[in-house]
Amino acid sequence: MDADGTPALNGYRMPAEWESHSQCWIGWPERPDNWRDNAVHGQSVFAKVASAISKFEPVTVCASAAQWTNARSQLPPNIRVIEMSMNDSWFRDTGPTFVVRDIKSILGGPEQKVAGIDWNFNSYGGTCLTTEECLLNKNRNPHLTKEQIEDELKAYLGVKKVIWLPHGLFGDDDTNGHIDNMCCFVKPGVVLLSWTDDVSDPQYERSLQAISVLSNATDAKGRKLEIIKLHVPGPLYMTDKEAAGLIQDGEAKPRPPGTRLAASYLNFYIANGGIITPQFGDQKWDDEAVRVLSSAFPDHEVVRVEGAREIALGGGNIHCITQQQPAA
Repeated sequence: MDADGTPALNGYRMPAEWESHSQCWIGWPERPDNWRDNAVHGQSVFAKVASAISKFEPVTVCASAAQWTNARSQLPPNIRVIEMSMNDSWFRDTGPTFVVRDIKSILGGPEQKVAGIDWNFNSYGGTCLTTEECLLNKNRNPHLTKEQIEDELKAYLGVKKVIWLPHGLFGDDDTNGHIDNMCCFVKPGVVLLSWTDDVSDPQYERSLQAISVLSNATDAKGRKLEIIKLHVPGPLYMTDKEAAGLIQDGEAKPRPPGTRLAASYLNFYIANGGIITPQFGDQKWDDEAVRVLSSAFPDHEVVRVEGAREIALGGGNIHCITQQQPAA
């Protein structure tokens, strides 16, 4: 698109994740250099995630031709499975990003009312969270300055303000520190932040830096941010057995035994009325995460997905493998 044809200039925006969805898209894991034991364990947990989300909204799972029958057999009949020529199941990276145009952009100004509904454009403030560690990494946008990256986000997602956090979660080298392991919006003016009370944990300094930025930030509407701390599990590390199940072919990032997992309860999915949250087998922090999320989302049912360690072994979690499609 040229500058006059960007989505934002035509009234489009990426809705907040808590806004209504028409469905959820998920990929199907198969790469043996990313998923141990030919993805048998990962596929089982992906099926749990898809099934949990399908209780709240329609789900479409995309699988390669070689994996379609396998995926179909592991998923309940209410979940649609389609063939897609791919072998990467990280849909937050490789799947589509949806933007919508609000009714008011077509019918009138911000006070336009349709069927008794007051349409508030960018009701969450049009604010975007990112990490410098990720977007300013030399392997991602070496040709763009920080300001130019902001301009792109504003032009294509319809955001008005970008809040930059210095780092993502400690150990999240696969993504260069994606924001979805570190911080997210709960509702207008409220964020969740990955946290640890252990001052000897390298994550502690990262969380301190983030809370300093967030405490001094305002959203696009000038609101100060309320910050809710969500403690990380563990720390958790890849075992000898888990590492031995991977087939390294020289393309994927090596995952030797002892690698710290980028495990975060913040990597959840907001469904229509549900919060689908990873559980890592760390009982204390698993339970605490459910408590915090239940308080943060009082109108949602918090659903635990046991065994989410398997997704963390691959380099992400529930939010990373999903992509919401906004309701029309």
